[in-house]
Amino acid sequence: MTAPVLPKLIATSVVRGSEKGQSHGGVYVIDFTSQRVEQKIDWNTGDIDFAGRGWDRGLRGIEFTDDAIWIAASDELFCYSPDFELIASYRNEYLRHCHEICRRDNLLFLTSTGFDSILAFDLSQRLFVWGLYLSKNGQEWVGQAFDPRARGGPAFVNSYHLNMVRVDQDGVSFSGLNTQALLALSSDLTVSEICNLPKGCHNAMPFRDGIVFNDTAGDVVRYVPRSSGGVAVPVPTFPAEELEYRGVDDSRIARQGFGRGLCVINDRLIAAGSSPSTISIIDLQEGKRLTAVNLTMDIRNAIHGLECWPERWA
Repeated sequence: MTAPVLPKLIATSVVRGSEKGQSHGGVYVIDFTSQRVEQKIDWNTGDIDFAGRGWDRGLRGIEFTDDAIWIAASDELFCYSPDFELIASYRNEYLRHCHEICRRDNLLFLTSTGFDSILAFDLSQRLFVWGLYLSKNGQEWVGQAFDPRARGGPAFVNSYHLNMVRVDQDGVSFSGLNTQALLALSSDLTVSEICNLPKGCHNAMPFRDGIVFNDTAGDVVRYVPRSSGGVAVPVPTFPAEELEYRGVDDSRIARQGFGRGLCVINDRLIAAGSSPSTISIIDLQEGKRLTAVNLTMDIRNAIHGLECWPERWA
């Protein structure tokens, strides 16, 4: 059997227990074929909220347009050139604790975790133009549209910790730590459940005839087809004595084996992130990890965003 072609990836990381004056993560380009890692951005801004957990520390979701890289921080959307020169940045009062982002045509969708919302940013107008607030009425999910440019939007609640949005030809799907389901949004704003999910998962998305996600609480990456069976690949861990900063925080803030960050490479391979910042290439056909690269043994440092590097910039 021919060996799979390994990819070139871009990854962001957050540092969950760092303090002012220290790095809070960065942006890396990883070439698995040449075994090269380049850090493109060191995120050490002083304008960071230090009130608990990972929150504002580090950079998050990643997307691309023809001539730019879009990277989200907690409450700001950054636009970079392909060589990582900052072009512009954009804020909105309803963007808070952003996690993942996804582009469809001229719209960039962002999870606004702090507001239980999804925002849409118009890449042509360079404006936040639409929002959807998620709530529940008994057992029924409710989606309410709002204008992020106007007052009267949702309150800062973070009940469902929305951390994933995916937009493709089948529509919008999204999920969070506390939704315990992968949700679908229809054109009339009806929210329905695609399938159940374990509590505490990240990066759930439709894949082939099922779904793939980081089962963060279970310390595995899972692919679950609609038919029976499936794949569960353990997140890599390291001997405790090799970890840096172990004991600096409690396990809710910094622990090894925390799986987050996932991208599809092709219909066989995916890339998955974990802490301390490690990126694994997983063969779902074989049900095993092919290779992995570790960026740091700092236990506080966790992968967040993960995408394939565009071939046009290779």
